[in-house]
Amino acid sequence: MGRSPNQNFMNIFRGNLTPGWQRADFMASLVVVLVALPLSLGIALASGAPIFAGIIGAIVGGIAVGLIGGAPLQVSGPAAGLTTIVAGVVTGFNGEWKLVCLVTVIAGLIQISLGLAKVARVSMAISPSVVHGMLAGIGITIATAQLVVILGGNPQAGVLKNLAALNEVFGKLNTSSLIVGLVAFAILVAWAYVPKSIKVIPGPLVAVIVATLVSLPMGDKLTRIAFDGTLFSNIAFPTLPADSALWTKVAIGALTIALVASVESLLCAVATDKMHDGPRANLDRELIGQGVGNSISGMLGGLPVTGVIVRSSANLASGGRTNLSAILHGVWVALFVIVGAALLKMIPMAALAGLLVHVGVKLVNIHHIKDLMKHKDLPIY
Repeated sequence: MGRSPNQNFMNIFRGNLTPGWQRADFMASLVVVLVALPLSLGIALASGAPIFAGIIGAIVGGIAVGLIGGAPLQVSGPAAGLTTIVAGVVTGFNGEWKLVCLVTVIAGLIQISLGLAKVARVSMAISPSVVHGMLAGIGITIATAQLVVILGGNPQAGVLKNLAALNEVFGKLNTSSLIVGLVAFAILVAWAYVPKSIKVIPGPLVAVIVATLVSLPMGDKLTRIAFDGTLFSNIAFPTLPADSALWTKVAIGALTIALVASVESLLCAVATDKMHDGPRANLDRELIGQGVGNSISGMLGGLPVTGVIVRSSANLASGGRTNLSAILHGVWVALFVIVGAALLKMIPMAALAGLLVHVGVKLVNIHHIKDLMKHKDLPIY
């Protein structure tokens, strides 16, 4: 006898969907969305992308990659590791977001091809010192740019330019912006030391909410998240370059995003596997899932996505047991933005900047540096 349509559908969820596991995944998804939402907004800001691009990436990363990918407990979405790459592509196309969307779609198709060719294991041969060094460089770039935002200035392209900008903005310091940014950053630092019972509430969410509340009496002294329309009206379809010479930039951007996103996702999948004793990741299938996610995200105007260790570890710590938790987190992001878009406009940019400075600093992982020194890989790093 053949399987019923319901049985085939349930096979999408790679795990045992008993009622107890469904409840565990439901609760875990609620925690993950509270981590994902502020991070997605911040990463869109740091990438020079429209705010809704981060939201769309979070929705697609949760639902599409969750359904198709091969790492059931990994949660995907916009990632800090791609911010400087995406920002560079945005700058290269003079802010034309629809061309960046085209780059994301092609990057996804490249990832699908790599997954079908079963080369996932080959990419894992890249030295960890190279990956950690790249992420540290990205972290420094994010932190310096967002420090400029906290002080009330406009971030520049590149670390040296942002260091020069820091010197300039000190002379015309926006005290309100500084206070809000420091509140967000301080809460995230302190969150590492709070009792486990309180840590159930995600630090990024607390930081953004408290910083936003602090900012309310400051009124128009602060720049806040700005967007027009709704989630659906902000969907942006990719466009082809009017100038054929731009195709070279498209190809280079797509290949770069595809390779970096693939390595980051696979490393995250391997790291996630070490945190649980459930089903192991199928890396080639995960690569295909990431590719499908990026193609769909690009088609809808979203940021590129990867597997994200912050989301994934939050998922595991909250009891996630199958890919249902990742899928549901994408659904909750969509529902929140549809129902509560007005709340997003209350968030000051300085609060997201404080969040991003913390993310950037954490990417320069001291533990990794010490480990690389022991193995004499620091020059590569």
